[in-house]
Amino acid sequence: MDKDAELAEAVKAAAQGHDGEVSVAVHDETSGSGASYASGDGTYDTASIVKVDVLAALLLRAQDEGRALTAQERAYAAAMIENSDNDATTALWDELGRAAGLDAANERLGLDGTSGGDGPLWGLTQTTAPDQLALLKQVFGVGDGLALSKESRAYVQGLMGNVASDQAWGVSAAGDGGAALKNGWLRRSTTSLWVINSVGRVTVDGRSYLVAVVSHGSATRAAGVDLVEAVAKAAVPVVSGGA
Repeated sequence: MDKDAELAEAVKAAAQGHDGEVSVAVHDETSGSGASYASGDGTYDTASIVKVDVLAALLLRAQDEGRALTAQERAYAAAMIENSDNDATTALWDELGRAAGLDAANERLGLDGTSGGDGPLWGLTQTTAPDQLALLKQVFGVGDGLALSKESRAYVQGLMGNVASDQAWGVSAAGDGGAALKNGWLRRSTTSLWVINSVGRVTVDGRSYLVAVVSHGSATRAAGVDLVEAVAKAAVPVVSGGA
């Protein structure tokens, strides 16, 4: 059985008894093994996980301009990632040129299934689990060929490793040590159902894994968190030590 098929079985088992749809992509940074599984059409609202993408786009722009982030940009970035501050996100979203700026950056970051939300609605950016994994590879990757500089990558990693303690759920459930992550949660007014997402890097037995889990359709926020955590815990062992 190939890794994608094995992951599909593991996710379906983990999701039993949960409402909603979920997709996941995972990558073992040591072996290079990876797998992905998509439920439904595979496209999901980002909610606040888009904030990592916004920061990556901001850093790309600063790199192009040959400058560091300003003090104000750094203040917004820290609030946006560590505390999931929406006002800070809106300020940076507007600075980027909203969806047009994000989409242009994503072409360079390798996110070909993500499109920015309309107008000020950054949380309704559409994405896929594989695209979120591609973004994580840009943030946590090493070596040449990455759009983000070494300094930019270290900056994002530092913020994701310092999220507020009450926001450290999600993919962290799959690890046995510290995690660097960003979560998103949004109750859709059109359905009253929840979008719950989590992306980041976790460590298990000294090995690092990149994990992206996106979901929608949960009746409550707690139910969505439970779903995402169950899927993350099921996904990592599939690629653990894989060739």
